[in-house]
Amino acid sequence: MLARKRPVKSAASLLRREWGPVWAVVRAELADRRGRAIPLTLSALCLIVLFQVAQHQRSPYWGHGLVQDVGFVRAADPWWLALARTPLSLFVPAADLPVWGALAQVLVVFGIAEIALGRRQTLLIAYVCTLAGVAYARIGVAVGPGVVFGLPAADAQVVDTGPSGAVVGLAVYLCLRFRAWLTGALVGMIMFVEAIVKPNLAGREHLVAIAAALVMSAFSALRRRRSGRAPHP
Repeated sequence: MLARKRPVKSAASLLRREWGPVWAVVRAELADRRGRAIPLTLSALCLIVLFQVAQHQRSPYWGHGLVQDVGFVRAADPWWLALARTPLSLFVPAADLPVWGALAQVLVVFGIAEIALGRRQTLLIAYVCTLAGVAYARIGVAVGPGVVFGLPAADAQVVDTGPSGAVVGLAVYLCLRFRAWLTGALVGMIMFVEAIVKPNLAGREHLVAIAAALVMSAFSALRRRRSGRAPHP
């Protein structure tokens, strides 16, 4: 019996060490404010559902055409158009993936980030990670498949939407901020394996999102160190 309890205690200890600090913050905020603690996350969920319904409608006024005009991003698009569409592209779920996956990712990762980091920082990290993926797609197509991390010309026409890049970037940033080293390493390893097993645009953009999160985390840590603030928010 004692031998069986040891692995359970070890796992519980690991979870407390990894996510104890952030869980304490999230639990306190949710207990005090409930849904009012995550207005950004709830708004994101509503937008995802709205775009999911709309992009499967053929109405010329509010259906697929409207979603395409405001949220579809392709590497072949002019820069100004891609930049204009990128903010809403985060909330347009990929048509070939189940929408519940996007909703679950946003609820958990955006929700934790919004409480632990604040709305502005959460939105900034999500946007920068997404924008980094948009920039990478253009550079990858420009250099071609003969270069490491280059992309085939056909990827210029791939519709590049969804919150996955932002979710991955936020997850890694949270792990670094709260020193959840094992979780962060696991997320990075999974994304790396995904990019190898399924070498498509989305998989590589996840790696770019991780790189962007690492840069932002290092910059944030440097600012906190110079201002003398504690490592946790």
